[in-house]
Amino acid sequence: MQEKSQEKIGEITLDLTHYPGEDRYCDGEVEDELLAIVSDYAQEQYGQIIEERKSWPLLYHLSPLRENIVEFLPIEKSHKVLEVGSGCGAVTGALAGKAGSVTCVDLSLKRSRINALRHSSCGNVTVHVGNFQDIEPDLPRDYDYICLIGAFEYGQGYIGGEDPFREFFRILQRHLAPGGRIVIAIENKYGLKYFAGCPEDHLGTFFGGIEDYKEGGVARTFSRKGLEGILQACGEEEYSFYYPYPDYKFMTALYSDKRLPQAGELCSNLRNYDRDRMLLFDEKSAFDGIVREGLFPVFSNSYLAVAGPELPLCYVRYSNDRAPQYRIKTEIVDHEGEREVRKIALAGEALAHVRGMERTARRLEECCRGKGFSVVPCRLDGEGRACFPYVEGETLSALLDGRLEKGDTEGFYRLFDRYVSLVKELGEKLTDYDLVFSNILVRGDVWTIIDYEWTLEEPLPAQRMIFRALHCYLLEGGRRRQTDPEKLLERAGVTPQQAAAWSREEPAFQKKVTGERMSMEELWTRFGCGAVDRGELLGRYRQARLNDWVHVYYDRGGGFSEQDARRIWKVYTEENRLTARIPVDPDVRQVRVDPGDRRCLVTLEKVCLNGRTLESPERFTVFNGTRAGEETYLLNNSDPNLVFSLPELVPGKENELTVSLEVVPLPRQTAENLMSKPGKEVGRCFLRNKKSKSS
Repeated sequence: MQEKSQEKIGEITLDLTHYPGEDRYCDGEVEDELLAIVSDYAQEQYGQIIEERKSWPLLYHLSPLRENIVEFLPIEKSHKVLEVGSGCGAVTGALAGKAGSVTCVDLSLKRSRINALRHSSCGNVTVHVGNFQDIEPDLPRDYDYICLIGAFEYGQGYIGGEDPFREFFRILQRHLAPGGRIVIAIENKYGLKYFAGCPEDHLGTFFGGIEDYKEGGVARTFSRKGLEGILQACGEEEYSFYYPYPDYKFMTALYSDKRLPQAGELCSNLRNYDRDRMLLFDEKSAFDGIVREGLFPVFSNSYLAVAGPELPLCYVRYSNDRAPQYRIKTEIVDHEGEREVRKIALAGEALAHVRGMERTARRLEECCRGKGFSVVPCRLDGEGRACFPYVEGETLSALLDGRLEKGDTEGFYRLFDRYVSLVKELGEKLTDYDLVFSNILVRGDVWTIIDYEWTLEEPLPAQRMIFRALHCYLLEGGRRRQTDPEKLLERAGVTPQQAAAWSREEPAFQKKVTGERMSMEELWTRFGCGAVDRGELLGRYRQARLNDWVHVYYDRGGGFSEQDARRIWKVYTEENRLTARIPVDPDVRQVRVDPGDRRCLVTLEKVCLNGRTLESPERFTVFNGTRAGEETYLLNNSDPNLVFSLPELVPGKENELTVSLEVVPLPRQTAENLMSKPGKEVGRCFLRNKKSKSS
C-alpha cells in the first residue's frame, strides 16, 4: 500500500487509498510517450502530434473525437457522474465540462496521471486508483450517471466469479440515484465489421467474438440480446439501445430505435488504424440490405446501452473533424410532440456558420420557388441553434442505389436526368455547392433540399454542382461502381476537361472545411492499416496451395474423373520446383498432373517410371499450351495440366511415376501476351530426355 493516500495534479485529486503499490497492467512505452505529451503540450497541439507521429495509440487516447460518445448526453451542472475505467481520460474532459462533479476509477496510476495532467484545470474531477471492487464500498450512492465507455467488457477482470457481468451491473445499480442512468459503450460481438474481416478489437484475432471467444482472453463483448439479458436479469425494466457508427471509439453518427439508418447512409467502413483487416465483402452493400431487412440492431458494430429513462435524442451526427469555424453536430429530437432537426455549433467560432443557415434558407427558397425543388425552412432558436422540421422521404442517393440493385438502368437514368434538369433550372443566382444526392429527400413528386450548409454567394455553373454530386456519390462505392461515370457526365453536359479540372479543385474545398488538421479519413489514409480484399486473399491462398501439393488424375480406359484422383502433398523441394512421386496401379493408361490452378510456365526437368528415365518417343500431352523453349511450356489456363501416356507397367504391383518440374505462376495478361506471339507450337508436345535431339 502507498504511504500517502492522495496526490494532487493541478486541480485534480488522485485518491490512492486502494492503490496496491504497482500497476497491474501497462501498455509499455506508449504510456511513457503519452505521459510526456500531456506534460509538455497543450491539448490544442494533440492533433498536430497525432499527424506527425502517425501513431494509433496516440490517436486512440488523445483524439478529441473520442468524446463524441458522451458529448450528446443530457448531463447538467447539478449532476454527479461516475466514470468506471477512465484510463487516460479520453472522455473525462467532456464529462467534466458538463457535470457538477466527476468521479473516475481506474486500475493504473500511470494512466490516471495522464488523465489528470491533460485535464489539470478540472477542479470537479477526482480519480480513484485501484481495483473497482476495493474502491466501490467507499463510493456514494447518488450518481446521476454511471459511464462505462469501453470498460464493461472487462467485468470479469474487475469482479471475477461465475457470473461477473451480472454481478458487476448489480454493484453499479447500488450507486445510482433515483432516475439516474447507467451508460455502457461496448462493441457488438456480432458486429458486421467482424464478419467482413476486421480482427476482434480485444483479442486481435479474426472472428474471435463470433467464435464465442474459444481462445479465451479477459474481455467479453455481447450481442444486443446478450446485453438485454444482463439488464433484465438485474431487474432493469427501463432501458434503451443506441447504435454508434462506425463504432463507439470514433463515433460520427448515433442511431436509435426511433431513427435507424436508411439505405445508403453507412459508407465509412474502413477505419482500421490498429491492425490489418480483410475485405471479405462490400460492407456498404451489406449494410444496405441489412437496413432494408430491419436487421441493423443485430449487426451494428457497437452499442450504447442506457439503463434508465430513455434519452430525448433520436439521432446525432458529428462534423467535428473540421476547422473550428465549421465544427457542428446535427441532432434529431422529439420536441413538443414534433420531430425536429437541429444544427448546433460545437465551438464558439462555429456560431456564425450555424446562424447563417437561416438567411441561406430564405435566399435558397427564393431561387427554388416554382423551379421543382422545395427547401426545408430554417429558424434560429433562443440558444443559437438552427432548427428545421423533420421531413419524411427517401434520399435521392438511396433511390438511385435501389434502381441499381434491381438492375433498372433506365430508372436510374430517369432519376439522374431529372436531377440534372432541376439543377440547371436553378440558374446561377445562388450556388448550393453541397447539393449532393444524399441531401435531397424525395417523396412522390416532391424533391426537398434538406441540407444547404455549403451555399455560396458566388455563382457557379450548374454542371459544377452536378459534377460534385456525382463525384461524391461514386466515392462511396458499393453497387455504384456499376455505373458508367463518363456516360453520366456526358448526359449532364460535363466535358472530360471540366471533370478533370473540377476533380483537382475538390481537395482545396475539403481542406477549407478541415482547416489545418486532417480529417479522420485523411488520417486513415496516412497511417491506417491495410485492407486485403477477397480476390487478393484467394490469390495468396492459391499460391500457397500451389506450393504445397499437386493434383493427380488416373485414366484406366474411361477417361479422367474426379472420382479417380488424389493429391500428392509436400512436393516442393524449393521455390517453384517440385518433385512428385506418384503411385500408379498396373491398369492405369494415362496420368494427368495438375501443377496448380493458375496460368504458369512449366519446365520438365526429369520424368521417371520405376526409376527409369522415360526416353523419346514416349510422350505426354499439353492442353491449351505452347512450347516456350527447350523443355519449357506455357500453360495458359486456370486449370493447367500435363498428361503422361505410360508404357507397359509392371503387372501385379504398384508402379511409381516420378515427375520433376519447375513451375512459375504467371499473371493472366502476361500469359495472354506470350500466347499471342507467332511461331509457337500449340496443343500436342512430345516428351524428350534433355539430351535427346528434337523430333
